[in-house]
Amino acid sequence: MLHPERGGLLAWGCTRGSDVLCWDASVSEDPDEWTVVVRHSGAVPGSGLLDCHRYDLTLTDYLRHTVRDTWELPSPPGPLLGPLPGTVARTAFLPDAEPWTPPEPVPPRLTDAERRVALESGTGLDALRLLSPPPERPYLGDGSWEGLFAELGTRLPAEYVRLMDVYGAGIWSGWLRFHTPLRTGERRFLTHVEDIVDSYRQLKDHHPEWYPLAVRPEPGGFLPFANSLDGDYLGWLTEGADPDTWPLIVWPRHADQGPPLKGGLIDTLLDWQRGTLVTHGFAALDEDDDPVEFADFRPWDDSAYW
Repeated sequence: MLHPERGGLLAWGCTRGSDVLCWDASVSEDPDEWTVVVRHSGAVPGSGLLDCHRYDLTLTDYLRHTVRDTWELPSPPGPLLGPLPGTVARTAFLPDAEPWTPPEPVPPRLTDAERRVALESGTGLDALRLLSPPPERPYLGDGSWEGLFAELGTRLPAEYVRLMDVYGAGIWSGWLRFHTPLRTGERRFLTHVEDIVDSYRQLKDHHPEWYPLAVRPEPGGFLPFANSLDGDYLGWLTEGADPDTWPLIVWPRHADQGPPLKGGLIDTLLDWQRGTLVTHGFAALDEDDDPVEFADFRPWDDSAYW
């Protein structure tokens, strides 16, 4: 069992022979009482085994014994690393090493009251802003919403426009990428939509049973606006004349097609950033992850492909 699991071995050094020197954190809650465990790269001398060897010695006691020819009695069984010379020198592998100064403690980003709002009681865009702070200057591109709507032949959901006006294009939690909506030129929003839809249509032509969605501009066709680092796509099913009623849906890369999502875009993002969204195509937090630590938004600029 290794750190950071409770009571796991915590490595603190190694030898030129690639033996790994660790503390055994299971012996005490007090780090000053942790004893040394050595994970040998080869067989333990005298045993013929490849194993970890435990010593009932703290770090300083262990180092004191390594510079001697023999162990003091009573001695724990096991190999000697020495005898080593009774000197200390900087290793040639770290010529620029210098004393390490621990960083100053960083206060929590949110107070306890703010955490409760961000993770539990808050709703909508206000809670999302608290959990994942937006940039001071969101990047949307050099065009206009009216120009985009004209090019697409439809307006987009007002909730999406409201979210983008606050955050702009960028990447959420290092994973979910929102296309730049108002960029003009070669890499504009419509370019991404057409590329993705064409790819889906080709796959659907060969395997319609695996790709059941209608594709734009068919009625109810899939219109993507974001994708993940894993190749999942988030978009709308353009059902009906009112974009504000379009359901969200994920086209998952590594799973079968699931149904539309139940919530709107902002609530879906909020649930995902809180770690409470369970659906195909969205990366999930581990049980011990702190959502506040992982909730993040990084904006694009005009150099980004997306």
